[in-house]
Parts: sequence; structure tokens; C-alpha cells
Amino acid sequence: MYIATLLTAPSQPHLDATLVESLRNAWGGGDAEWLSPDEAADFPLRQKPSNLRDVWADLQTLGVDLVVQPMEGRRKRMLLADMDSTMIQQECIDELADEAGVGDRVKDITARAMNGELDFEGALIERVGLLKDLPDAVIAKVLDTRITLMPGGRELLGTMKASGAYAALVSGGFTAFTDHVADRLGFDENRANKLLIEDGKLTGKVAFPILGRDAKVAALEEISARLGLLHEEVMAVGDGANDLGMLDLAGAGVALHAKPTVAAQCDIRINHGDLTALLYIQGYSKTEFSGV
Repeated sequence: MYIATLLTAPSQPHLDATLVESLRNAWGGGDAEWLSPDEAADFPLRQKPSNLRDVWADLQTLGVDLVVQPMEGRRKRMLLADMDSTMIQQECIDELADEAGVGDRVKDITARAMNGELDFEGALIERVGLLKDLPDAVIAKVLDTRITLMPGGRELLGTMKASGAYAALVSGGFTAFTDHVADRLGFDENRANKLLIEDGKLTGKVAFPILGRDAKVAALEEISARLGLLHEEVMAVGDGANDLGMLDLAGAGVALHAKPTVAAQCDIRINHGDLTALLYIQGYSKTEFSGV
């Protein structure tokens, strides 16, 4: 059995009951259940529809996300999340670069790296090099004035953890930011790269080994093994090319507002919903949300 979930942006919920029923009838699905009025609904299916890609594309023009996945095991026991442009709305290194006066140059490199056009490790080394001599006090300033949480993050963490799930934040960014974000949202652990600092200034270097795509895969493997979980019991979420390995390995790999080349390689794509979409596709109703 499969389950089809349709959802819209919580800020502008406009999921039409007629649309849900029409799709359910066309696919021969079971009774629809509304997880949140006007925002999210799902219904069971006996098989995966052959025209899923075409229907998904049509729904995108209406501002509706569609996910079809196996019903069994849809509720996961572990969350593995990227940070930049996933759990927060910014790319931390871009914000530091703005403070250093090299914002445009760094943002261009970041965008190309996240789209898979550049080697992640080389791109990170180049960008960090442009931050040389930036006072380390700027990190706290950026955290206080520039970094905002992605909508739905508190609900996602609160609800999954209330159900006994483990949560790990794994970023190609920096520990100076992941420590802060993990603490605010309630992650059980976090992993990221470390900016090297001497005499109160960034050295323009990052500690090795660099945490990139392979390290995110290793994190999924190591943490799930430690907890005695199968990969199928893990939900991973990210937006960049360096997330593809963990998204592919996890039982549910969610491309959230992802770069086009990344989204094209993922079965679960959320382009309109926020992080609460990860709860809806696990079958949680809005009345079950925690952490608000």
C-alpha cells in the first residue's frame, strides 16, 4: 500500500477539497483524511500511479506539493537535517561574507556549489579564505541579527522528539552556528566544520577533515547504527548537492526548497510547504504538533 499526501504553504493554505477528491477518484484511492483544513490531506493507494510525475508537475503550478510513498514505516524514528537554507533561512557563510565586504563573490560560489557545479570541499576552502582577518566577534553579530529559523522547525523537532525520535543536525557549515541552532531547536547532536581562529580573528582556514557529502552519509550510517535503527527508519532533509548522498540513503529523503539539480534527483520534493510538511508526510495531523 502507498499513501498520497497533498499539501500547501501554511502561510497561504488553499488546498481544495474538490482537487483532493478528483485525484483520489482518478487514482482509485481510499477515503481522504484531512491532516489540517485547507492545508494538508492524504489518502491510501494500492499502487504507485504511473502518471505521478505529470500530476506532480501540474500541481506545482497550483502551489500544491504531492508526495507518494509506501504507507508502511512512513513515521520515522530519526531526523537527520542539513542546516543552511534548511533549518535556517540563510547560508551562514554568505552572511559572514557580507560583513567582510565580499558578499557577492561568496554568494556566487555558494550557489554554484549547492547546485553541484563546483567541488564542495574546494569551494568551501576558497570561501573561507576570503574571510581571513574577519573579527570572530562578527559570528555572534550574525547570529543575533541575520540568522532566522525556517518556519516549521520547532514543530518538526518538537513533534518527532515527543514521539521518541532522535534528531541530528549535520551541516557543511560551521560549528559556531550549528551549536547555536541545535540548542535553539532541540537537536540531540550536531556536526559541522570548524572555523580556525587566532588572536580574535578568522585565519581564513577551516579544520580538516572537511565535512561534506561523504561525511553526511557517514553520519547517517554511524548514528543509525549506534541507535540500532535501519536506514529506512531515518528521514533526512536538505537542499544542496552535498545532501544528495544522505537523501538517497535515508528511508525518506526530502529535498526542501532545493536547488533544481538536487530536486530532480529526489522522489520527495517540498517546494511550497515549510518544515511542517515533513510531519504531514509522516501522517501527523496538525492537532498532534508539539513545540509551537
